[in-house]
Amino acid sequence: MTTEAPPLSEPLEIQFDYTRSLGPVLGRFMTGLAERRIEGVVGSDGRVHVPPAEYDPVTAEALREFVEVGQQGTVLTWSWCADPVAGQPIQRPFAWALIRLDGADTAMLHAVDVTTPERMRTGMRVRVRWADDPVGHIRDIAYFLPVDAPDDHPPTSPPPPVAEQDGIMVTPIKLGYQHTVSPEESRYLRALGEGKLIGQRCPRCEKVYLPPRGACPTDGVPTTTEVELPDTGIVTTFCIVNVPFLGQQITPPYVVAYILLDGADIAFLHLVRGCDVDQVRMGMRVRAQWRPREEWVTSMRNIAHFKPTGEPDAPYESYAHHL
Repeated sequence: MTTEAPPLSEPLEIQFDYTRSLGPVLGRFMTGLAERRIEGVVGSDGRVHVPPAEYDPVTAEALREFVEVGQQGTVLTWSWCADPVAGQPIQRPFAWALIRLDGADTAMLHAVDVTTPERMRTGMRVRVRWADDPVGHIRDIAYFLPVDAPDDHPPTSPPPPVAEQDGIMVTPIKLGYQHTVSPEESRYLRALGEGKLIGQRCPRCEKVYLPPRGACPTDGVPTTTEVELPDTGIVTTFCIVNVPFLGQQITPPYVVAYILLDGADIAFLHLVRGCDVDQVRMGMRVRAQWRPREEWVTSMRNIAHFKPTGEPDAPYESYAHHL
């Protein structure tokens, strides 16, 4: 009796710089933070919104009446963070809290530096702990402290005035997680490491899925039969990428297409290269171009791209229901 290998699992990380336009309202708010000042905006009903809202939540009119609020406030509700991750405001256990600053009518989310959850409570009074080098970002508020907590690292001097911001703010985003695939996908990925393309067939409708699925989305029954497919197929639909973007590994223009392998009933995305982009068309016959054997891993990246075979195009009727 043989024991199946455990499902493949791999740590993955997504990281990018989130870039947004501030506009005149958030621009002024961030400018104030750079000068260690907190401003809100007055709504039509007299409420002070902090952080400021660009448009009145009651009338939807633009809001432009700013008012400075206090640097102390009250915790309205909170949640304990026992295991901080990289990039969070405090790299030791702390509390996330909704804090209503004095003079404000709305709450803002920020971190509170306390040593244990027993020291946190709703209604607690807190004050701002400013960052050492403000730059015009919400992180200029490093975190909040209980009002009676000693500040053993106060700012050494007031920051110089800065020009009002209404431009761009960049925030690094990073997410790390452990990705574990299903047993069917694990067999598919291990087969790729051997240069094979393995799909799964539904026993009821006999559709073949690649990448495989544990259950047929048409009939809802397990796809129990493995099918080895060839590395040839057709282009069903495609797009020509002309716009450069951050992290792009191929110089535009290039083609990304849905490839329907011979014998499969579902298409997947991949690159089409080996011809001018204006020669790619629906129904074009293509073949996988595998990377050198020493570069193979358990990934579809083993196929560098698909290349035209030169065979006659497939008739539209043969793939019309796969679009």
